[in-house]
Amino acid sequence: MGQLYFRQLLAGRDFAQATPYAAQMQNFVYLVGDRETGEALVVDPAWAVREIVAVAEADGMRIAGALCTHYHADHIGGTVFGIHIDGLSTLMEVAPCPVHVHRLEADGVRQVTGLSTTDLVIHDSGDVVQVGDIPIELLHTPGHTPGSLCFRCGASLVAGDTLFLQGCGRVDLPGANPDDMFRSLQKLRSLPPETVLYPGHDYGGPHAELRDVAAHNDYLKIPDLATWRRLMGT
Repeated sequence: MGQLYFRQLLAGRDFAQATPYAAQMQNFVYLVGDRETGEALVVDPAWAVREIVAVAEADGMRIAGALCTHYHADHIGGTVFGIHIDGLSTLMEVAPCPVHVHRLEADGVRQVTGLSTTDLVIHDSGDVVQVGDIPIELLHTPGHTPGSLCFRCGASLVAGDTLFLQGCGRVDLPGANPDDMFRSLQKLRSLPPETVLYPGHDYGGPHAELRDVAAHNDYLKIPDLATWRRLMGT
């Protein structure tokens, strides 16, 4: 089984089955940890946080921290279109822990979730967060939001809403930047082709090697920024 603990959970299927919007949004939540120490980090806890914590506990793991890919409510909790989504505020009640965010995303996380400055650990690109003896590298991939992060753990890449098996994150929302998204996609495209992509939503599938994503995802085939801008209408 190995030392690395890695679980991919689909909202509306693996948890939050009683929450109608969870299945529609198709969010993935991840648990990444060290089996030897029993510590795990939860990536983008939302929709039914107590159930996510229960999954970790059933596996003999304790939540020791949270990683946020970005500040949108469907990933960390909050209210959107009048819908309240369970998230980080509940995690701080049931399993208080540090919440790791990029410095450009910190204000958004606080505004959406109500967390305080002391709840957050601020990071830059290239920082490494340890869970037990498992290192997780933080990659800054702006575009969908200013402080979007991807998390690289061994041969796995948890990409949030930066890159899906089909398509990429929207660049027409407040805080989005099409040029930044192009550069972020190029950064991910340059990772080893055997890297396994784990996206933030089930858009096209749960996971695939980057070599396969690059072969079938048209957004990774755009050759230069000028072409990208024409296609994005910018």
